[in-house]
Amino acid sequence: MMSESRKNSKKSLLHYAPYLMGLFVAVLLVHDVFGTHGYLAMQQKQQEIQKVSKELDKLNKENLELQQNVQDLKSDPETIRKIAREEYGMARPNEKIIKLPAPKPVVPAVAKP
Repeated sequence: MMSESRKNSKKSLLHYAPYLMGLFVAVLLVHDVFGTHGYLAMQQKQQEIQKVSKELDKLNKENLELQQNVQDLKSDPETIRKIAREEYGMARPNEKIIKLPAPKPVVPAVAKP
């Protein structure tokens, strides 16, 4: 009698095995797509990496430009003269500096409702 109930339970288990396997595969698939380390999370991380990489390239380019400016300020006499003239109002002997007033900013009129 016991062996017959075991056979029935085995048949019942084997009957549901494909459904259980399908459910298991579906759960794994959902986890692989939507999970913490799933496909969507990896795509988001790739986009973030690209964004940070572009920003790093931009900052490296800006850094190179600033290093060149520093080098010019240390060694290029023409750059030093330009800064002295524009920012400090210095002039060579026998030169006259004429300063013009800054133009007034144009403020657009705001219409009253």
